[in-house]
Amino acid sequence: MTDPTPRRRALLSAYDKTGIVELATALSDLGWELVSSGGTAKVIAEAGLEVTPTSELTGFGDMLGHRVVTLHPMVHGGILADRDDASHQADLTEHGITPIDLVAVNLYPFTSDPSVELLDIGGPTMVRAAAKNHEFVTVLVDPADYEPVLAELRNDGDVSATTRRRLARDAFAHTAAYDSAIVEWFDRGADGGPGELPDRGVLPPTIHLSAARAAELRYGENPHQHGARYSFSGDSCWDSATQHGGKEMSFLNVYDADAAWRLVWSLGEKDPAAVVIKHANPCGVAVADDITTAYQRAHACDPVSAFGGIVAVNRNVTHEMATELAPVFTEVLIAPGFDDDALLVLLEKRNLRVIEAVAPEVPSLDVRSIDGGLLVQNADSVTIDRDAWQVATDRSPTEAEWVDLELAWKVAARVTSNTIVLVKDGQAVGIGAGQQNRRDAGRIAADKADGRAKGGACASDAFFPFRDGLDAAAEAGATAVIQPGGSIRDEEVIAAANEAGMAMVFTGERHFKH
Repeated sequence: MTDPTPRRRALLSAYDKTGIVELATALSDLGWELVSSGGTAKVIAEAGLEVTPTSELTGFGDMLGHRVVTLHPMVHGGILADRDDASHQADLTEHGITPIDLVAVNLYPFTSDPSVELLDIGGPTMVRAAAKNHEFVTVLVDPADYEPVLAELRNDGDVSATTRRRLARDAFAHTAAYDSAIVEWFDRGADGGPGELPDRGVLPPTIHLSAARAAELRYGENPHQHGARYSFSGDSCWDSATQHGGKEMSFLNVYDADAAWRLVWSLGEKDPAAVVIKHANPCGVAVADDITTAYQRAHACDPVSAFGGIVAVNRNVTHEMATELAPVFTEVLIAPGFDDDALLVLLEKRNLRVIEAVAPEVPSLDVRSIDGGLLVQNADSVTIDRDAWQVATDRSPTEAEWVDLELAWKVAARVTSNTIVLVKDGQAVGIGAGQQNRRDAGRIAADKADGRAKGGACASDAFFPFRDGLDAAAEAGATAVIQPGGSIRDEEVIAAANEAGMAMVFTGERHFKH
């Protein structure tokens, strides 16, 4: 161990006191001098350790309701001094400043209750100063790093340059995330921020994304790619999810399961609902009086595509549903809960990932990467409003048709465009997804329905450019159609619907999804 003379100095100022007494004790045992402020100094002193309050360094007590505590050259000169620069050393000597070798700081929990008084100033300033001078100073912002740093001090007498650089990187990431949360608060304006901002468009003028790696994934989109899940807030449905069994999740497992989870909850909570997803698109959707029937009907939409799919349900999985699903090769089953006897059945399937999660939040922004930047839009939301919709045909839908139209419209909004969705009695019976033309999407949906759409509803995510799409829906057996409208050939399409005795509703809103 290196000679502890002159004594090294650590500055400890932590809002989260987890592990702070243990850190202070270990540093003291190693011969370090402790400097601290406010509540941290009190906690350390109560543990029987010698600690110098920052007020003794600065000559000032806490000021302005604790807004000014450590903002002083006696503190920041000690943190920022370049030990190899003779002029820096001269300044320290002239002003009687002692170098600070370790800074352990964490910040006011701004996101817990955003307000001006929780905007930390002194904390981020010390963190950034220490991180800038990481060649000489160790900066700690995460209690999880206390023990590894102490281990290096005990074993080697110092903290390695590699560790100091890693901790400096983490410190700047910490303050960046903190600032990102503050910017988001300002952007919320009247909806929870500090007040209305000047109107600079619906979307914010800048976007500050800060996400922490929350989970390593089995692999990326393909096995040769690395994959990980990152979290913006740390409190999403994925952060709190429990995996009861099965292999590790891959990139596509999470991507598809998220699509399934969002879709099943977008159908509403009134009725038990089940969704089967394959390659981010639904290949089965159904609502029913019980969750087992809902799953059976969702699977029946397209059993071939359901092989190796993702299943999401909005009710606890029962033993009956588990026994129905068990014989089907399924990658992921995600639900709000599982009955104990259902888990016994499901956990026998070693490859089935069994996920328990809370309902997902509705995102405010949809962000996608492009070369050198991002494409950003406000997230698409589906409005179900019969009063706002227009019945374009001579005949209005029956109540049963209305119910199927609403379900078909919700599903169509979550299927890759171009899409046609056929629904009958609360069950999707045919889904044509991601086609370059609407006619092919309709043909695929009709082929999959195989006569089951008779008397049901057809949804198109965008308008029919020609009457052939409407004719195809009629040939599939649909008696009601829902679409945005807005084509220059709307009158032609309306006429075709009237000829077939169909009811057609215009929503005035398109739901492309790419």
